[in-house]
Amino acid sequence: MILISNLKIGIEDNMQDLTFKIRKKLKLKDQRMQYKIVRESIDARKKGKIDFVYQVLVEVDNPDKILKSIKDPNVKEYKKPEPTPLKKGHLKKNGRVLVVGSGPAGLFAAYTLAENGYKPILIERGKCIEERSDDVERFWRDGILDPKSNVQFGEGGAGTFSDGKLTTRIKDNRVSDVLEIFHSCGAPEEILYAHKPHIGTDVLRNVVINMRKRIIEMGAEVRFESMLEKIEEKDGHISGAWINSEYIEVSALILAIGHSARETYKMLDDFGVKIIAKPFAVGFRVEHPQQMVNRAQYKEFYNHPRLGAADYQLTYKSDKYERSAYTFCMCPGGLVIGSSSDKDELVVNGMSYHARNLENANSALLVSVSPKDFKAGALSGIEFQKKFEKMAFELGGGKYKAPVQRVEDFLKSEKTKAIGRVRPSYNPGFTMTDLSKVYDKELTNTLKDAILDMDKKLKGFAYPDAILTGVETRSSSPVRVVRDELTFESESIKGLYPSGEGAGYAGGIVSSAVDGIKSAQALIAKYQPQV
Repeated sequence: MILISNLKIGIEDNMQDLTFKIRKKLKLKDQRMQYKIVRESIDARKKGKIDFVYQVLVEVDNPDKILKSIKDPNVKEYKKPEPTPLKKGHLKKNGRVLVVGSGPAGLFAAYTLAENGYKPILIERGKCIEERSDDVERFWRDGILDPKSNVQFGEGGAGTFSDGKLTTRIKDNRVSDVLEIFHSCGAPEEILYAHKPHIGTDVLRNVVINMRKRIIEMGAEVRFESMLEKIEEKDGHISGAWINSEYIEVSALILAIGHSARETYKMLDDFGVKIIAKPFAVGFRVEHPQQMVNRAQYKEFYNHPRLGAADYQLTYKSDKYERSAYTFCMCPGGLVIGSSSDKDELVVNGMSYHARNLENANSALLVSVSPKDFKAGALSGIEFQKKFEKMAFELGGGKYKAPVQRVEDFLKSEKTKAIGRVRPSYNPGFTMTDLSKVYDKELTNTLKDAILDMDKKLKGFAYPDAILTGVETRSSSPVRVVRDELTFESESIKGLYPSGEGAGYAGGIVSSAVDGIKSAQALIAKYQPQV
């Protein structure tokens, strides 16, 4: 196989032009050739020009002969990495392997375990997607919150109601495994090669259902509306778990609880599991017209049919306050959604459907906070979050209406009195207010300075009628459940594997999924399969 990088075709070209360029690059005439796209990205850096850039794998006869005749740093031999054999451990313990949580970490941990014959029990405190979706839609429509079934809790985790973004900064061969499994369960093929792949909440829900069915087919047991209430240990090793008042003997437990499992964090802390407070970020959701973002990124090509909704990722460093601000989880052509999980507390997030074709773009606009901003204690970050979520609920006027403000008014610290050209997408409703009173002066001023700085990088970011919606406080877990770097086990209890975003070791769908796989593989390397 031959790997060719940096192949460019213009925005008006078609895939036949790519085929022609491959043949020209390899000096092929009539020889047999097949290729597979490995990576596709967009280069819009040059004024008046947009290119699609490809990396492709090419299958030809006599590749060695062809490679010898070509002196091009973008043309290389490709050898598929051999998978590392997964050896099963010898330690025998009584009881079942339990996976707690069915977000990306839990799903991929259960998938890996079941695939290797461990027949785990996967439990989820919320409901299955089919029922959970109805509860979430009711909340968005009528403001009726089910604390047990919402955007945070239920099959698929919080990422199910998001853009389904699959970008990640981690370098790990398991990333491709995650994408392949997603694709085999119904995600579009483009996620295998797109530079910034996404699934979209509408497609992702079906992908999760298909993963659940496959996990069950491989021998796992899946239980919904099943809450982990307590764990037990014997001689320093996990020995059991109480689930809905039922005791289950446990040989090992993967803890993939997500970043909002506040009762579970407290249970673990009370039990003596080592937990520490960690940095995270707080802020708002910001909405702009998607067409404005398209113009800023694609210039005169913004309406071209080959280009989808544009995105952005912006950062700002405040020397004055020694804090970072940044945009996060940008949702092109999407919605700002209610993501509350506790009564009379309001938190928001963003979501896009696969088509990304709605009027507004939205993104989290966040400022970093750290344990120095909290009171003492491992769980102090949670109380920090709750403080602002309660404030947002009150500012919205109750019934889970969200407090909103025009960007121009926020910069002036003036209450918004009328909505301009950007209509807030949040449901079940909104209340105009002054969000500059939510966070303390240092955090608020950092966000204000960030908006003005980001406007220099993305024209229109400080658009006066852009909308801020409050509050976004759950960008990542406020705690870390401390584990051994090599064994992946808790430093406090053997056989307990903290995993994913909720344990403080990942951020986003793919990195959480990879962490779930790594936790499962660490478990497999130590323990015998249990039936």
